[in-house]
Amino acid sequence: MKEKHMNFDLHLFGADDVVSTTTGVVNANKGTVTPYSAEGGLSPEMRTYYADFLIDNAEPNLIHDQFGQKHTIPQNGGKTVQFRKYDPLPKLTSALSEGVTPTGQTLNMGVVETTLHQYGGYVEFSDLLLLTAIDNNLVMATKLLGSQAGRTLDTITREVLCGGTNVQYGEDAVPARYLLVGGAEEGNHYLTVECIKRAVRTLKNQNAEKINGAYACIIHPDCAYDLTSDPNWKYPHQYNDPKALYEGEIGMLEGVRFVESTEAKVFHAADLTDRFRSFRCLPESYSAMSNVGAVSEGFGTGTKYRMQVTEGDSGEGFGAVPKELIGRPILYHDKSEDSWQYAVIVGAYGGADDSWYIYFDRNLVKGGVGNEVLVSAEDDVIYPGEAGLAGRDVYATLVMGDNAYGTTELAGGGLQHIVKQLGSAGTADPLNQRATVGWKATKAATRLVEAFMVRIETASSFDGSLN
Repeated sequence: MKEKHMNFDLHLFGADDVVSTTTGVVNANKGTVTPYSAEGGLSPEMRTYYADFLIDNAEPNLIHDQFGQKHTIPQNGGKTVQFRKYDPLPKLTSALSEGVTPTGQTLNMGVVETTLHQYGGYVEFSDLLLLTAIDNNLVMATKLLGSQAGRTLDTITREVLCGGTNVQYGEDAVPARYLLVGGAEEGNHYLTVECIKRAVRTLKNQNAEKINGAYACIIHPDCAYDLTSDPNWKYPHQYNDPKALYEGEIGMLEGVRFVESTEAKVFHAADLTDRFRSFRCLPESYSAMSNVGAVSEGFGTGTKYRMQVTEGDSGEGFGAVPKELIGRPILYHDKSEDSWQYAVIVGAYGGADDSWYIYFDRNLVKGGVGNEVLVSAEDDVIYPGEAGLAGRDVYATLVMGDNAYGTTELAGGGLQHIVKQLGSAGTADPLNQRATVGWKATKAATRLVEAFMVRIETASSFDGSLN
């Protein structure tokens, strides 16, 4: 029997289509219609099933949550969550006196508070889609929404963790993110065993406790590629019972268990305009401008330095000057001396011949005498400065001990599955044309002990900066 393949454009059945309706969820695979219940549109058994299905599809994405101190979402307990941490007891080096009871000790408990916030999203169906679609769209929507919820909640925790102050740039070879190198013939700052060893040393010196006998690490696949070629790398089957593996675990090295996720933080520097990634300097000299606010509104006062630039390598003009340039960090590369300097754009306006004048908070270029600023060569380039050298992507690899951070659990009201059936909106849906399925979550995450977590920032042999 020859198979028949049919493609459906679900947009043809959008929620704005006006058609007749029925009262039920169509299960086209079985040819049946499941009646709506009076409460919430689904029977209690179906509501439980879909709620569990949503949570099951959300949890695999919560890589950044699995190593934190968990706190159940309280009901009627306000919007503030408290995570507790205890200070270690001091050493007692004085000998006891015979027959004398020593002074008792007290536990010193610290409390870290953070505020709960709600997040959520939904998908809307038309009655025509529910009547005619072959697939069980409620199941598919719940699966996709579960993935969306998981990635959203994971990102919220990730951003909190990556805001920590305990940072290591490569093998401690450079002092700042914008100096990290990738893609060069030599001197690249990729993730190495030495990077991991240095992070482990930091955690040990802070007496950070291990998690199930090892420190935990969240790593991006691009960095895992650079690291796993080391002969000391161990894969999970070489050291652990598969049942005890973390979600996403890929191996162990130097007493650290690694969990891989494409959601690991990547610091990406956006292009300087919507057409070009970088600016090319024009080979002319200009004087430092003081009290620039009098020259062009909004630049502020004080000494500012300007440079005339053209866009990209083709010499094409800019067109309009984008306002989003102001406040952005940049990296200036002096090709003749192969030197790099960092500054912030404080103003920009269109100049003659489709070029721009870019104003900086400091003198960037070599050869200046007094207030004279000399652009040394036409090949000098200005790159976006939010990531690595020349705008190269920078990856965050998190190595952590126990109780480094806290996060809320999904159970107990943390994540809800919400179904609104056709007609449930009353007079707002007079013809029973729209149904929705969605999720809503209450979430909080906070760093508890900065010293118990190290963020290693490196480049990678893979370059995603131009993507």
